[in-house]
Amino acid sequence: MLHSPSEKRALDAHFPRSPHLLGAVGLIGVLVLTGCGRAADAGVAESTDTVDDSAARGTVSLWAPDGDAKVLEDVLAPFLAENPDLDLEITLVPETEYETKLRSAIAAGTGPDVAQLYPETEPQFIETRAFAPVPDGLVDESSFFMGAWESGLQDGVAYSVPWYSYTYALVYRADIARAAGVEAPATWDAMVPFLEGLQSGGAVHGLGADIGWDKYSGQTLAQFLWQAGGELTSADGSAWTLDTPEMVAAIEYNASFFTSGTADLDGPQFLDAQPYFVQGRTAATITGPWVIGQLDEVAGQEGWTEENVATAPLPAGEGGSTGALAGGSWGVLADSDASDAAWKLIRHMAEEETQLAQYAAYGSMPAVEAAWSDPAIADQPLLDAFFTQLQDARTYPASTTWPQVATQLGAEIEQVAKGRKTAAAAAADIQSFADALGTGAE
Repeated sequence: MLHSPSEKRALDAHFPRSPHLLGAVGLIGVLVLTGCGRAADAGVAESTDTVDDSAARGTVSLWAPDGDAKVLEDVLAPFLAENPDLDLEITLVPETEYETKLRSAIAAGTGPDVAQLYPETEPQFIETRAFAPVPDGLVDESSFFMGAWESGLQDGVAYSVPWYSYTYALVYRADIARAAGVEAPATWDAMVPFLEGLQSGGAVHGLGADIGWDKYSGQTLAQFLWQAGGELTSADGSAWTLDTPEMVAAIEYNASFFTSGTADLDGPQFLDAQPYFVQGRTAATITGPWVIGQLDEVAGQEGWTEENVATAPLPAGEGGSTGALAGGSWGVLADSDASDAAWKLIRHMAEEETQLAQYAAYGSMPAVEAAWSDPAIADQPLLDAFFTQLQDARTYPASTTWPQVATQLGAEIEQVAKGRKTAAAAAADIQSFADALGTGAE
C-alpha cells in the first residue's frame, strides 16, 4: 500500500519514533496556528538575486505540516548558535489542514516567511507567484535528486529548495518468499505469479494493496502509467493524455492484483497495513522507506525486520521501473520582508550535514544524493532499493488541476477493480473529466 503524507504522519503517531535530540540553542517559538504571521499590510520586499555569507539576522516565521518538521528545533540548533541574532518562529499545522490554511494566509497577506511545500501540490502555489524565485547560486542544484529539484521548477525558474526526498519500492516478506521458492519480480509479468507464490508460502494475500480509491490511489496509478510507457500530459503540459493504450494497460495491471485474488478489496486499511504484514496476512506492499524503521516495533521484536524483510525496486513495465518522487521542499514567500535571513536558513537546511541530522532525528530521507553514501544510510541494505528507485523517480505534472484528476482517477480504478467498468471505459471517462478541467497551463 502506498502511503500518503497524511498516512505517513498517522503511522508516525501510531508507531512513534525515538528521535536523537541535539539540544536546543537560540530562540525558537514552536506555535499552534492561530492566525499568526506578518500583517496584511507588510511591505513587499524586492527579490533577492544573491545571498551572501554574512550572519542571518532578524525574525523569520516558518510554517510546516506537523510531521518531519517537528524536530527542526533540534536539527537547527547549531545554525541558531552560529546566528545568535536570528529568531526563528516555527508554526506546525495539522497536515490535513496545512495547505488550506497556507492558501488562506497567503491570500490575506498573513503568511509566513518560509513554508514547506509538497511536490504533488507545489505547482498550485507556484502558479500564483506567491513564492519568490530561488536566488542565484544559493545551492548547487546538481547535488539533489533530479526529480526533487525539478518539482520546484516552472518555466525553467526554481521556486523551492528540496529538503527531504523519498520514493516507493516493493517491501516483502523474505522469509515467506524463501519458503515459497520465489524471488522479487523484475517485471509486471512476474508480479502476480510472485504474489501467488507468497500465498503458497503461507500468506493469506500476497499484496496489501491501496484500497483508498482516492487521489493517492490515482498517484499510484500514475506510476503504473509511466511504467507502461505512457504520459499524463502532452510534452508542453497543455493537454491531458489519459485515454491511451498505456493507460488501459496501467489500469488493467492495477486491477490484476484484485482479479487474481492476490489482493483483497476489503483491506487492509492503512493503519492495519503493518500489522497485517507482520502477521503474514499480507506479504508484500508498495510503500516508502519509513516503514523499515517501524516494523520491529510492530512485531515487538528487535531484529525482526532484518531477519524477515526484503526490498526491491518496483517491477518494470514496457516503459521501465519508473516511480514517483515524494518529499518536502522549502520556499520563501514573495512578500517576505525577511527574505535574506529566510534564504540563509533554507541554504543551511539544504546542506548534506543538516539533512543527515534531520534523518538521524526523524528518519527523513535526504534530498541531497551524496548523503545516501553516509554510513548511517548506506549500511542499511533494506534502503538500497529506495535509492535505486530514486534514480528513476519522476514528479507529477506541474498542473494546478492534477489533484482533482488524481482523485477522479482513484474513483475510476475502483470501478474496474470491482468489475463494474472496463479499463478502456475508465480511461475514456477520466480523459473526459480531465479535459473539462484543463491542465491549468497557459
